[in-house]
Amino acid sequence: MRRDAILKQLGYSVTPNAKKQVQRVIENTKDFDYVEKHLIALNDALKPRLSFVAISSTCNYFKIKNEAEGKEMVEGVNEMIKNWSKKYKIKLEKVPNKETYYILGKSA
Repeated sequence: MRRDAILKQLGYSVTPNAKKQVQRVIENTKDFDYVEKHLIALNDALKPRLSFVAISSTCNYFKIKNEAEGKEMVEGVNEMIKNWSKKYKIKLEKVPNKETYYILGKSA
């Protein structure tokens, strides 16, 4: 049931393939139970800024996509993401040459 809720909250259709994919991502995210508490709140905060949390199609991670428009807005969203990561001690990995971050899990 948890997989269904995560998919719905992130705007995905609940299909057998999507359930399998999100399960792989959950299993690959360090201390997911901790991360999950903050994931949906971040997604909700990013939406008005044209950004969102998604499931990566190439890696078994959740990702944060910064699709804000304009240099100032992009920088503001990046700062918001960094502050979220620092506040909740969640490790991110920036994708080279993109405004995208993989959510690796709780920092040690």
